[in-house]
This record gives sequence, C-alpha cells and structure tokens, in this order.
Amino acid sequence: MDSFELRYADYSLTEEQLAVRDAFREFFASECPPDRVRAAEPLGYDAKLWGQLTELGAASMGLPESVGGDGAGLVDLAIVAEEAGAALAPVPFAEHVAASRALASAAGTAGAAGDVLGAAGERPVSLALRPAAGAAALVPAGAAVRDVVALDGDTLVLVRAAEPAPLIPNQGSTPLARWEIGEGAASRTVLGTGAGAVAVYQAARAEWQLLTAAALVGLTERALSGAVEFVKTRETMGVVIGALQGVSFPLADVAIGVSGARNLVRRAAWLADNEPGAHAGLVQAAFAYAARVATHGATTSAHMQGGLGFTTEADASLYFLRAKGWSVLGGDPARDVMAVGDALVARALAG
Repeated sequence: MDSFELRYADYSLTEEQLAVRDAFREFFASECPPDRVRAAEPLGYDAKLWGQLTELGAASMGLPESVGGDGAGLVDLAIVAEEAGAALAPVPFAEHVAASRALASAAGTAGAAGDVLGAAGERPVSLALRPAAGAAALVPAGAAVRDVVALDGDTLVLVRAAEPAPLIPNQGSTPLARWEIGEGAASRTVLGTGAGAVAVYQAARAEWQLLTAAALVGLTERALSGAVEFVKTRETMGVVIGALQGVSFPLADVAIGVSGARNLVRRAAWLADNEPGAHAGLVQAAFAYAARVATHGATTSAHMQGGLGFTTEADASLYFLRAKGWSVLGGDPARDVMAVGDALVARALAG
C-alpha cells in the first residue's frame, strides 16, 4: 500500500514528532504547575510563560521559513497545543498561531503586518473568530494582545492598539475582550479584499478550531488522569472505589472519548496540510467532538472526586471551568455540528 494512502488511517507520531511532544510536555510540567495557572487568574495570561514558550520556538514554528518560521505543519502544531491544553497553560497559543499564519498568507507582509510577524517571538497576536457585524467583536486573547486579525465584510484587516482591551470577566479565566475592528478602529491596516481574503480568514479560523480541539483533548486526558489517581486511593467500606463499576465504567468512557477525539484531530490536521479543502466539515467535526468530550470528561472527573472535586482549590475545578470556557470561545459548538451536517448533505447531493 502506498505510504500516503496508508496515512489516512495511521494516527501514530513519527520519532521527530514524539521528540517534539516530549520536549513540550517536559517544559509545561516544569514551568506550568497548577499554582502558576491559578496565579494567572482572572486574566488567564502569563506574559513570562509566553516569553519562555517563544524561546522554544513555539510562536513561530508554524510560520513559513520565508518569514523566519520553521514551516511546521498542523499535526506538529496540534501536538504542542495538546500539551499546552494538558497543562492549562495561560498562553494564547491557538489564537497566535492561527492569526500569525493568516498574516503570513495575506498578500504582502510589508508594513504593519510585517512588523507584527517580526515581533511574533515577543508578543502574541489574536484572531477575531466572527466577522465584524457593526459591533465590537469578542476576541479570544483580546485582553492579552495588541494586534488582532479580523474580517470586515470581505476585507481582511489587522487592527492594532497601544494596550490590550479590558478583560471581560468569565468563569473560564480566558483573556476575552471586545475589540472595535470596523472603520472606527484606532489603527487598522487592510491586508486583502475579496474571495482570497475571505479564504485566508476561513483557513485561520479552521486552524484555531483545530488547535483548540487539540488543547481540549490534552485537557480532558489530564483531568481523567487526576480522577484515576484519586479513585485508586479512595476507599468505601474497605473497597477502593476505582474497583466499582459505577466509577470505573464512566472513566473508561472518558478514555474512549479522548482516544477518538485525538485521532479525529490528527486526521483533520494531516488532511488539512495534505489535501486542503477536500474534506469539508472535518475540522468542525473534530472541534465539536473534542468540546463534547472535554465537557463530559471534566464533569466526570469532578464527580469522581466527590465533594473535593467541586471545591475551587481542587485541580478538578480548573479543568472543569476551562473545558466549559474554551469550548464556547468560538460560539455554540452545536453550530459546528450543523455545519458538518450541511457539508455531508452537500456532498451527497453532489455525488
């Protein structure tokens, strides 16, 4: 069988990718314990951690070599996103990668866009996940960045500010903020117009969904790990609770969900790199499924830890709140399920 064809059903990582995973796993284990996650609340952004992450090349690894990047593909980026999600790292990795790659793809990178790409290793940039509609846009990481890529009608723009926008408090402790991205923006540079500009924006939004889905997979697996360790030591009437079917079976369901979500994310990432545009709805399916697995998994983890799991000082609550918060940053995941259905109907009608 041709190796390219075989890759359709092969979700394993290469030796190089395993080395990338292990390097970032070790980094986050050392530099981002739960106490550091809590210290970044309520903003949900740790500038020093972002600086440390960029020193490892994470901020620019997905950019083309022509603009100073490493040319990494979406599978490699998803590996990093999964490790960041497992650590609940308070850094806007998915937003920055999607926005900076859009800047690199936009026609011409001179002027403001070139400046932002040049500073990618120093400060993050974000992406407005919905086109402008006459009102200030909710921007994930908008309270942590000074540069936002957005779509206004069919015009791709870069909006800049002297300081990040004020935080909109939220239970997920994400740096969410409102940005004016229309004609009233203080500093706005047009990056492109027409169908090409819309395509660049749509690709960036899909990449954000893909990397956020990977982060949710990492989050869920780590939440599951915490619950498993808890039920291995807790006893009731002389029996370890992990031996009870009412405990072990729900945790096994979460493990199955994690495995499926990870495979779906990796498949979507590989096909997006190798057959872009040929698999409509696959990225949305990966995101919607990862969001469902994360909210179910984090909830199950909290339940299995009893009263402790619902206390704010328990790590389980960190995972529960972020599973809820990250899943809805781009809107209701149910819309993505509907988009997948529309894509499948369109494909059936076309066939």
